[in-house]
Formats: sequence, structure tokens, C-alpha cells
Amino acid sequence: MSKRLSQFVSKPKTIFLIDGLGALATAFILLFLFWRFPRYVGMPASTPFSLAMIAFAFAVYSICCYRFLNTNWRPFLKAIMVGNLLYCCVTMALVVYYYSAVTMIGLTYFATEIIVIVGLVFAELQVLKLTSQIKGLAK
Repeated sequence: MSKRLSQFVSKPKTIFLIDGLGALATAFILLFLFWRFPRYVGMPASTPFSLAMIAFAFAVYSICCYRFLNTNWRPFLKAIMVGNLLYCCVTMALVVYYYSAVTMIGLTYFATEIIVIVGLVFAELQVLKLTSQIKGLAK
């Protein structure tokens, strides 16, 4: 097990903080760069704005989970994992829909964002698996 992953296993709620801060960064980029300057992404301004609102809602959810959950955090982590994957699907669908207008900056940003989110979901899945195994060993 990698050192970083073992840190999340020992303090699993930390993954919610990472998720929430990442979602805040996404919302910030989408709102303050792409929504205000849609020519850089090549989509109508309403599209980055809508994606930013979803990211902001995910940020609030994840940060609240980090702050307020003490036990039974697994279903909440599963929910944000599903939400993150759905967000990636919606983002990919929007890029395909607007493909002829999307700029290289937009393609690069959204491809990078999807790769990072899928990586985070993979890490979250590993935390779920490893904490379940440790919990099973403790019985």
C-alpha cells in the first residue's frame, strides 16, 4: 500500500476534504475563467456556469461530510464517487456536443479535469476497499 493511500486509510474522512477542495478549484476555474471568458473554452457561457454550480454543490457536500461525519461515512463516499463519475460523463457529453467549437484550451482543461476526477474516484474506491478489509480483520 502506498504511503499516501495508507494516510487516507488511517484517516478516511480526509478524502472528503481532498474531494471538496478539488471541487472548489473546479468551480473557481469554471466561473472566473471560462464563464467570464467563454471564447477560451468554446462553449456558451451557460455551460461552464452550470458545471461550476454542480462542482460547487459537490464541494459543499464533501466538505460537510469531512466536517460532520464521524461514523458511517462509507455511503456518503459512495455517493460522491457516483456523482463525480456522472459529472465526468456530463462533461464528456458536453465536449462532444460542442466539439466543433471547443478550443484547444477547453479540450485540454476538460480532459485533464476528467483524468484527475477519475483518479480521485479510483483512490476513493481503494480507501473503501482497504478500510473494509481492515474492519473485517478487526472482527
